[in-house]
Amino acid sequence: MHLSAQPYLPLIPPQAIPIGLAGGLLETEQGGAVFLHGLATFAWGPGDVAARRWTAIQLLRLKAASASEISTAFGIDRSNLWRWRFQEEKMGLAGLLPDRPGPRGPSRLSAEMVARIQVRDQQGGSLREIAAAENVSTDTVRRALGRGSKAKAEPIKPPAEPSSQSEASQPPLPAVPAPRPRLEERRAARAGVLEEAAPVFTEGTELPLMGLLLVLPALVETGLLEAGQAVYGKLRNGFYGLRSFLLTLLFTALLREPRAEGVSRIPPADLGRVLGLDRAPEVKTIRRRLAELSERHLGEELVRVLARHHAQARSDALGFLYLDGHVRVYSGTRKLPKAHITRLRISGPATEETWVADAHGEPVFVVTTPPGNSMVAEMRRLLPELRALVGERRLTICFDRGGWSPELFFEIVEAGFDFLTYRKGQVRKEPPTAFQQVVYQADGHRYEYDLADRPVSLQLPARKDRPRTLKVRQVIRRLDDHQTTMVTSRQDLSSGEIAHRMFSRWRQENYFRYARRHFGLDALDSYRTQPDDLQRSVPNPARSRLRRQLARAQQRLTELEADYGQAAHTNSEGARPTMRGFKIAHSDLGRLLDAAKAVVAHLAAEFDRTPTRLTLAEVAPDSRLLDADSKLLTHAVRMSAFNAESALVRLVAPHYRRAHDEARALLLEAFRISGDLQIVDGRLEVRLNPLSAPRRTSALAALCRDLNDTETPYPGTDLVLRYSVKQPPTVA
Repeated sequence: MHLSAQPYLPLIPPQAIPIGLAGGLLETEQGGAVFLHGLATFAWGPGDVAARRWTAIQLLRLKAASASEISTAFGIDRSNLWRWRFQEEKMGLAGLLPDRPGPRGPSRLSAEMVARIQVRDQQGGSLREIAAAENVSTDTVRRALGRGSKAKAEPIKPPAEPSSQSEASQPPLPAVPAPRPRLEERRAARAGVLEEAAPVFTEGTELPLMGLLLVLPALVETGLLEAGQAVYGKLRNGFYGLRSFLLTLLFTALLREPRAEGVSRIPPADLGRVLGLDRAPEVKTIRRRLAELSERHLGEELVRVLARHHAQARSDALGFLYLDGHVRVYSGTRKLPKAHITRLRISGPATEETWVADAHGEPVFVVTTPPGNSMVAEMRRLLPELRALVGERRLTICFDRGGWSPELFFEIVEAGFDFLTYRKGQVRKEPPTAFQQVVYQADGHRYEYDLADRPVSLQLPARKDRPRTLKVRQVIRRLDDHQTTMVTSRQDLSSGEIAHRMFSRWRQENYFRYARRHFGLDALDSYRTQPDDLQRSVPNPARSRLRRQLARAQQRLTELEADYGQAAHTNSEGARPTMRGFKIAHSDLGRLLDAAKAVVAHLAAEFDRTPTRLTLAEVAPDSRLLDADSKLLTHAVRMSAFNAESALVRLVAPHYRRAHDEARALLLEAFRISGDLQIVDGRLEVRLNPLSAPRRTSALAALCRDLNDTETPYPGTDLVLRYSVKQPPTVA
């Protein structure tokens, strides 16, 4: 039931406090009442705190007004409203009764129990395991360990509730308190007996970088922490474990400081509060942990596990997969294999990678391309990987002209896939009469194309076990005088969708551009190298040099022959009537011509004797490769950061008109804002400051409401995250 959808009837007493557009609150010495659409819907007697709270919960449940409007009208903090609803759902009306004043009874937390709890904690037990062993609650365990306990916390003082039995006020939280030092745990870490420091949160107001906690519900969709746990298990014993290490890399990437050196530009205490620690790890610690994980050579396995999680969480986006190569330029002193750098139009030392993205351009996985592999060879190598990823479903692989190979197309179709690519080479233009206007709608947008569509046959190399031709479909787009030709095996799609899917390949290019600028896609995250395969075959550089020398010698011979012919053409028979006389007169030119012919013949013979390819050991025995495992690990974290950010973009889009252009900028601002942090009834309350504009603050508040529905706990704890946005100050 949604009462606010009824016509608004402004029939409330003039003394009543408005509650949204539909209701009003009137309280006197005889009790209180709430009017909805002109009717007295709820009422309670004097001092009936439970009925008053129940009324506020019912208004929230009926969606008669927003939580902010209800809490403002009732003079309470918004966190109290959510706490009452939780207690009412758990205990019924008894959960809304005010707390009994005075002593609460004897405490079960004796000195002996505290000692046992501390021993179990040092042995690596979780809060739940310790609580079950001691038959107490996790709050009791947390209080015994001094981790954000209610006894030591200083919760935010809510506005006084107008009732005869007002709750006892509590002192306000301190502003930007310094995190409590974790000296004992650091001593244990140095002794090698601490597996990982557990999160202990610093409660306070105006804490920097609290907006980073917004990403944690979206991080669950990427599966980063679960994949890291499944692949690596744990790090060596120390204060910073696998969880805090991965979260540090993730948070710094979201702050656009993706490299390890970026941590030095973020106050350690500020990032430490978000991690639940006293300070964030330093650059040297991050590099040591990165080296420790890369030594296990499990980077490819981590990427595969994340890809499988992505396939389950975003299965609707895996109908089309985009494959493309990416070249990471290297400008150091190591001798690396060279690759063609398309955007720079030169060749230089670089590392090649093959990326796979889903239909929305979000990265699924990445592999390091062996030096010298073509796009065709890489696609052949990845077909079994794609089949393992998507199971038996039939998907379409989209790629550019670098993968053009009719023989590869036949293998793709035989493997149970479809393909979509641009046609390579000279193609006869279609006549104007073959084109027609096609309209295609997708993602709330309207696309218009001028398309021609017809079947074609591609010639295959002759083999007895397959046909000589492959029948495919050719779709041509005309834009002004230019025609773009696409080839696909999909016969069931409209020509408009074929064009839209092919041109959507630029979403992957846009990711490369965005990640290169914001997420350190090409950053050198490790200075370590690994040996190259010295037995692999590489082009013979001596043959390339001879080819260039032979080309220059042939050009010189051609020039001399032209000069000799020109002299013969202009020869005067009166002066030199015989050929012998002509040769004597041009003896110098003739000698140069004979010498040039000899040079060409010598170079041609030398070129024919030179082998085309050699092993790498014969060409460059000192060749090295950049450490691939460390880069794959950082790729996995930054892919998760981008995909988690994309999940938040999808949530905020319905609430923000300019989400298509500004959603990521809004999130970047939200990640950097300050807020309040408090532990209340097993929940980690995060109250964020308003953003730079009212429309952005409104979108952030809507995002917080959506994230609250996920009931996501902070990693490594039982504390459920609850988000809210402070009311912006009113301007007189």
